[in-house]
Amino acid sequence: MDTEKLNLIKRNTVEIIEESELAELLKKKKHPVVYCGYEPSRAPHLGNMVTITKLMDLQKAGFKVKVLLADMHAYTNLKGDKAEIDRQCKIWEKGIKAFGLDAEFVKGSDFQFKKEYWMDVINMSLKISVQRGLRAMQELARDIENAKISQMLYPLMQAEDIKALGCDVALGGIDQRKVHMLARENLPEVGWPKPICMHTPMVVSLLGAGKKMSKSIPGSGISLDDSDEEIEKSIKNAYCPAKVIENNAVMQLVKLIIFPRDKGLLIERPEKFGGNVNYEGYLQLETDFVAGKLHPMDLKNAVAKELKKIIAPARKFWEK
Repeated sequence: MDTEKLNLIKRNTVEIIEESELAELLKKKKHPVVYCGYEPSRAPHLGNMVTITKLMDLQKAGFKVKVLLADMHAYTNLKGDKAEIDRQCKIWEKGIKAFGLDAEFVKGSDFQFKKEYWMDVINMSLKISVQRGLRAMQELARDIENAKISQMLYPLMQAEDIKALGCDVALGGIDQRKVHMLARENLPEVGWPKPICMHTPMVVSLLGAGKKMSKSIPGSGISLDDSDEEIEKSIKNAYCPAKVIENNAVMQLVKLIIFPRDKGLLIERPEKFGGNVNYEGYLQLETDFVAGKLHPMDLKNAVAKELKKIIAPARKFWEK
């Protein structure tokens, strides 16, 4: 495989389990199948869009991309009533396409009630302890301290989704790791090979403090239904100390969402502060930021401007 294609596949991933298996897969299949699932409740925030952006990379690299609109996962995970989740499924498909990904979209409830599906779920459930199931859901479950039995079904269904959708690779944020490991351990028991698991970083909160971006905490994130004014305010107030990369969501958004779109980032500033500069790649921008050659406010202004362009086509599909 050529180095450029492999770099595109691996770009902005935390880990690939296992890279050796990926290499073998790419030798055997010209168009491997990768999927990522989303619980469609309310408008997604930019943390959710990191995996969408990664799917765009994989599509460029020749993968067949499937997006699971996980309505039954959202329902079992207490994310809302079924009617609203169904409504959001339609909006999410339109919004994700407007964001830039045109893939195969599959609604979970369209295949998750088949007899074979539930026989596999039941057969896996016979081998997995309650404690193991809870560990798998720790990063994903709503109100895990009072977990419902429905939430115990979630990781088993997610594993079976991989088989039902005919996938070679499962993509998710690093918070999906425990569920994916459960799938790798148990799918061979129901006649499907261990999936390769690809994980992207979690975007930290715009408020800093090392917490992940969240839709439920004001100021923590940017959603695809935010207005231009809200985007500007969120970025202006974001934690972005000079020369610091750690827990810096602004820098993460540049790396994980803006630069993968292959358009660079124009920093506009007065001549007395160095004049305009157009960064074509993330590494040079990071180098200048850490060296103090790029001021946080100049970076924020450029990021807010670019994010408004990226979000605008998708925003119209959600209502405040």
